[in-house]
Amino acid sequence: MTGEDRSRASNGSTALTRTHRTRLDQPKAPRRRLLPEYDPEAFGRFSERIARFLGTGRFIVWMTLIIILWVVWNIFAPGNLRFDEYPFIFLTLMLSLQASYAAPLILLAQNRQDDRDRVTHEQDRKQNERSIADTEYLTREIAALRMGLGEVATRDWIRSELEDLAKDLDDRRALYPAESDEDR
Repeated sequence: MTGEDRSRASNGSTALTRTHRTRLDQPKAPRRRLLPEYDPEAFGRFSERIARFLGTGRFIVWMTLIIILWVVWNIFAPGNLRFDEYPFIFLTLMLSLQASYAAPLILLAQNRQDDRDRVTHEQDRKQNERSIADTEYLTREIAALRMGLGEVATRDWIRSELEDLAKDLDDRRALYPAESDEDR
């Protein structure tokens, strides 16, 4: 190996280590995940739709009809067509499975509703605080206007002052009848 080859080999090894470093100017490549990814909002909306359906009379009617058909079929159908004999173990299993999925979905829907209610209550509280502040401000302004109006001469006050002055003039004329406009 010549000196040139050695320098290339040493430069190549440093170049090799540089390429294995992560670049900060580019996003990382997505990693493989063992669990599938899902959109929590979409799953939440789906669970709310199911919870709303489970809380309706339609669900009760359909569930009742299915159970009645199940029991009637497994009692009166020919023996080779029956799939769940009298203790109806499979029916019990299906109802338990339905309940085990319904309960967490209902709880998830309730949690989402609680979150929405919390946000709504917080917004209402902030709006109430703003309304109270506005009301207090307007109350102070009205009080200031009332105080200012107390110092302003009103028409009735001016009329009473003019009447008092006219009465004083009449009293002076009565006391000093000799003064007239010609004496001046």
